[in-house]
Amino acid sequence: MPDAGPDRATARKAIALLTGAAGFTEHRPPPSPLPPDGPLGWAGYDAARERASARTGEEESVLYGTGVVGDRACVLLSFEFGFLGGSLGRQTGDRLAAAYELALARRLPLVALVATGGSRMQEGMIALTQLQRVAAASVRLRAAGLPQIAVVRDPTTGGGWATVGAGADVVLALPGAQVGFAGSRVRPPDADPYAYSAEGQFEAGQVDAVVPADELTAAVTHWLRALGPHEDLPAAPVPRALSVAGAPVPRALSAGGTESAAGAGTGAGAGTGAGAAKGSGAGTGSGAGTPSAADSGPAVPLPETGREAVARARDPRRPRAEAYLADYFAVRLPLHGDRSGSTDPGLLCGFGLRGDGQPVAYVAQCGTPTRPAGYRAAARTIRLADRLGVPVLTLVDTPGAANDAEAERAGVGAAIADTFAAVAAARVPVTTLVIGEGGSGGALALAAPDNTHVTVDSYFSVIAPELAAAILKRPPSETGATADQLRLRPQDLVDLGFARSIVG
Repeated sequence: MPDAGPDRATARKAIALLTGAAGFTEHRPPPSPLPPDGPLGWAGYDAARERASARTGEEESVLYGTGVVGDRACVLLSFEFGFLGGSLGRQTGDRLAAAYELALARRLPLVALVATGGSRMQEGMIALTQLQRVAAASVRLRAAGLPQIAVVRDPTTGGGWATVGAGADVVLALPGAQVGFAGSRVRPPDADPYAYSAEGQFEAGQVDAVVPADELTAAVTHWLRALGPHEDLPAAPVPRALSVAGAPVPRALSAGGTESAAGAGTGAGAGTGAGAAKGSGAGTGSGAGTPSAADSGPAVPLPETGREAVARARDPRRPRAEAYLADYFAVRLPLHGDRSGSTDPGLLCGFGLRGDGQPVAYVAQCGTPTRPAGYRAAARTIRLADRLGVPVLTLVDTPGAANDAEAERAGVGAAIADTFAAVAAARVPVTTLVIGEGGSGGALALAAPDNTHVTVDSYFSVIAPELAAAILKRPPSETGATADQLRLRPQDLVDLGFARSIVG
């Protein structure tokens, strides 16, 4: 196991970094002595423990108790790497299990500050089975709807990473930390060290954020506010429609390929937010409480034709997911990656806090074909929000799921199926706003049945008009007519019963 370096914070300093003046109340499990030299009778083990205790002032490699981070009470556990490399033995397992049970009994979130080299070899299989105890305790906490946050410090390897660290709902890492299942002394000699770093794990979608130490208290506080526990939160309000920097949504292309002013249109629910979910306030205030760009311009008319609707949705000047999320939330807390080694930059997901403090989980497509990793990240986010009782907002904007060979090999069909299942199984309210292209099943997977709303510069279709025309063996000149036949305009979607309202 690696040695403790002088620049590594002790377990108590790591806790103090988060709690500050609020302090920390330490707890201890009931005494459970080990036999001489441990369960294996490992010669010199007792002496090694005594030296570790004298050097660190700790009785074991983990301490735990209750504290306050920002304004949120929680259970904290912290690894002391100076005590035998933060390794897990039977008495470490006693403390870890007791920390999870304390969180369960008091219905508090758990924050783990991890720095460990893995299982303690001097205790053999007894040490290794502590991972099963931790996993079982984590499952009980998860079933109770209580969040788990891990802050991985340097180093976090072995079984500690594979349970307390990677098993948490949200994983934050300190910059430069060594993070990986294989420690530095057991990995292949030619292994790329970047893969075992906080930054490398972030790039691979295994870590949600790399957070500098001086920003850690604020980050953990925001996460605790977002994750709860919560009771009976209202549905996510429908976002208000945005337009291009103080002007209406751009004029759409006509069937002849020239710009034309769209007709005024009426369309059921246009601009009213009719039938919006409880607490929605469609088309009214934002998370930050500031006026939207659309508020300063005239109302945007509905598209007259299907081709016009598609042209608006594909206009590069149209507001994308980033603009909607920035307008909707006062604080955004991204979740990163699918936990299977991949990420999709074209899908944003995480939790956020609105201006009034209401937490909402979000999944937002960014106008690109969504990849398997994106769908897996979406399903992860929706299931986490559902378990914690946090409402979900989805923003739909994709020409469709990625259809290249790499996407097929990565299981795009299974990933879409899992996203459909996550939405269908959600007990919390899911609110959907279609902000651009609604391309077939790759978009529908993120749409809430009976609670989907659309903007005036969006469309939704079973298939892209160009592809439909090709399948029907029609010439390109008939693409516009095909778009009309598909009835994909916002007002068509309301008339067909797919959308509840038109926002904008």
